[in-house]
Amino acid sequence: MPSKNAQTNLNENDLLHAVFDALPSLIFVVDRDVRIQEYNAAAAELLQSNREEVLQRRAGEVLHCIHTTSERESCGKSLACKDCVIKHSVLKAFLGNRVVRHRAKIEIRRTNSKIEMFALVTVSPFSFTGNQHALLVIEDINDIADLYKTIYICPICGKMQDEDKTWMRIEAYFKNCWDVDCSHNYCPDCFQNELDKLRAEKKSK
Repeated sequence: MPSKNAQTNLNENDLLHAVFDALPSLIFVVDRDVRIQEYNAAAAELLQSNREEVLQRRAGEVLHCIHTTSERESCGKSLACKDCVIKHSVLKAFLGNRVVRHRAKIEIRRTNSKIEMFALVTVSPFSFTGNQHALLVIEDINDIADLYKTIYICPICGKMQDEDKTWMRIEAYFKNCWDVDCSHNYCPDCFQNELDKLRAEKKSK
């Protein structure tokens, strides 16, 4: 029968593993070279590969980045890789020993089609058994990606156009599209203009 301490450690490990798998974002444990050491259930669902095909391979390879080829060591070698947000975020996190966050558009292959994924990439370095690792978290932000696209605003009345080509006031746009309530306050320039108008009206009386 295991000791009480051993049982406690076992329960803690099981709990941590359950929490790791319960997180909805894609989470990888990577080394400085962005080689995957471990990953959670959400990542496994996306990858749909055996662990042997994932562990110790670079993130771009297992995510099927469109800039990789069929060669196993292709990730990091194409011209486009110099601008890779994942690669540079991991490098910055290791060099600065700090958490790094960047927004990115990740393009991956699925069979014969290309999928664009807007994501928030977070890298958090940590040490385990004397070795340096990092948590690579990829959060799907497709639902708010429209905020980073072109939004049409009328230069005359200031109304905004939504996806249905309907024009509406800015307050209604943010309420309808993002459930954001707007309030109002004067900016310094407008406040001064209104104040000048009131003073001019007072003098004219």
